[in-house]
Amino acid sequence: MAQSRRDVLRQGASLAAVSAAGVTVAASGTPAAAAAGESAAVPAESGPAAPGNLAYPYLKWPEQVKESTNTPRLCQWFSRNPSQATVRRWRQAGVTGALITDPPRLPWTAATLLADRQRLEAAGLHITAYLINITDSIVRGQEGRDQQIEYIKQSLIAAGQAGIRVVEYNFYVHRLTEGYYELIDDEDRLGAGYTAFDYHREVDGVPVKDLPPRPGTPLLTYEQIWDNYKYFLDRVIPVAEAAGVRLAVHPNDPPAVISRGNPQVLASVADWKRLIDTYDSPSNGLTVHAGVTPEVGHDAVEFLRYVGAKDRVNHIHYRNVTVDKPRERYAEVFPDNGETDMFAFMRELVRQGYDRGVLAEHPRALDFDRENGSIVGQYAGVGGGGHGGELYDTGYARAMLQAALIMERGRKPVLDDAEALVNRFYAAGAVKLADRARMQANLTAADRLAEQSEAAIDRFADVAEEVEDAEARASLTSMAAYLKAQLPT
Repeated sequence: MAQSRRDVLRQGASLAAVSAAGVTVAASGTPAAAAAGESAAVPAESGPAAPGNLAYPYLKWPEQVKESTNTPRLCQWFSRNPSQATVRRWRQAGVTGALITDPPRLPWTAATLLADRQRLEAAGLHITAYLINITDSIVRGQEGRDQQIEYIKQSLIAAGQAGIRVVEYNFYVHRLTEGYYELIDDEDRLGAGYTAFDYHREVDGVPVKDLPPRPGTPLLTYEQIWDNYKYFLDRVIPVAEAAGVRLAVHPNDPPAVISRGNPQVLASVADWKRLIDTYDSPSNGLTVHAGVTPEVGHDAVEFLRYVGAKDRVNHIHYRNVTVDKPRERYAEVFPDNGETDMFAFMRELVRQGYDRGVLAEHPRALDFDRENGSIVGQYAGVGGGGHGGELYDTGYARAMLQAALIMERGRKPVLDDAEALVNRFYAAGAVKLADRARMQANLTAADRLAEQSEAAIDRFADVAEEVEDAEARASLTSMAAYLKAQLPT
């Protein structure tokens, strides 16, 4: 039966009254938890009688702030055959995602990858991604590249058949690790070591920026390397797309302009955007990097929004830096004391519905790891850390993820209800089109910020008070008061 205008108004008033009592109601009038599934939940039976008594009344702790198949998922480096001790140390830290660093020899087969999956899943792990090696012949455009590309195409088909969602790779002629050194933080962190980079640092009396190519390495122009890259993408991306596999290229890191005489083609935001534009497919994506992005002088959260809008965020590396001069001098610091707003970065991932891997990487050098001799690998001696540092980074990343889930899942349903209420009254003719647009704009502004902005809600209330219909005005101003009550104190 068709509803009268008065019926709609009454439902709107009921919606505002229920919200004021602390229970979210979706546009249909049913509890939002039932309508929105896992993204919202009615308060516990012992919930508050008045709004604002709980920091996030729409979530149950800890069930609804855990990693799941529809949230970002923390991962760490694993071999295809990890030791029981390695599995235990990461399972104890709550990490179940395996980023495979020792892939099989090319070309991969589905049988080999499926055996890897079964072995790791039996240990309680899931495969986040595989690394794949891009040979010099492909990067340099040399003889034999077509055969290597064919191996990669076969490997991507096998990955799709085995249910491997992401394959990560690098693309550079040379990686300028000669610019790394250890920077000791004697002021803030009492001797912790940072991996720092200086483009002007001297190696055997020669500034890093002027180091010559290694023997046998040709000198190429930027456009020659880019042509080789496009040649590769044009051949492998259609295969990856058909296989259901996303490729994630890691930015050049260090992102120096010249690396032993050769330009780098993935060392700036302009380069990364050019990559995205070169082949239009979600399979042609990036490892979006919270650390490398500020290294090139750009805001990491802003760039994440750009890439996310194009559905090209295929993997995440989660670390932080301080930058003296973009692309030339910077230090990889702790995640909590660098230039990237790591909470805003993680919250943007949650907002985008990102459900792939997040690698909390590059642990800093701590006394605990120095004393235990656990600092090994490519960053040993240049500020890298061991498992103690890894645990610090992992715990921090999980805290940021839980906080982001709370902010998105615990507050947004209130804003959804407010928008539903506005739309109800507009449909009933009790709110004018211009007023609806103004109220919706302020709800959007409140949602975009780190919390429901008091100023945006005040503007919403100002518009609500101008509504001529008395019942609509009362309901909307009541909703505004409830929204304001949900703001953190």
